[in-house]
Amino acid sequence: MTRTAIDAASAVAVGPYSHAVDTGSLILLSGQTPLDGSTGALVDGGIAAQTRQCFTNLFAVLAAAGLSPDDVQKCTVFLTDMNDFAAMNEVYAEMFDQPYPARTTIGVAALPLDAAVEIEIIAKRR
Repeated sequence: MTRTAIDAASAVAVGPYSHAVDTGSLILLSGQTPLDGSTGALVDGGIAAQTRQCFTNLFAVLAAAGLSPDDVQKCTVFLTDMNDFAAMNEVYAEMFDQPYPARTTIGVAALPLDAAVEIEIIAKRR
């Protein structure tokens, strides 16, 4: 199988991976950490700012694939501190219209570059 990679200029990759892979009907987006695409640095401002930046990066990748947040079917959120769940959840609710995509939130010990949150998405072409 050949992978069709999708990359967004404003999203930062910190390893050997594509921002997304197009399977034909599903677009599998790699997890995005809260890195500012213009500086490559982790954004300041706590979990809310970091969650917003993850979505800024993810939505740039969706746009590069010709998709929008309405095409998102599933999100996985990784948090280094589950005490941040409520604040992350508030920002998350702003990112999508109802009905919301399916979601899993997982507490993890650590994330790359000391990020507090990482989010991955599965989207589907209409």
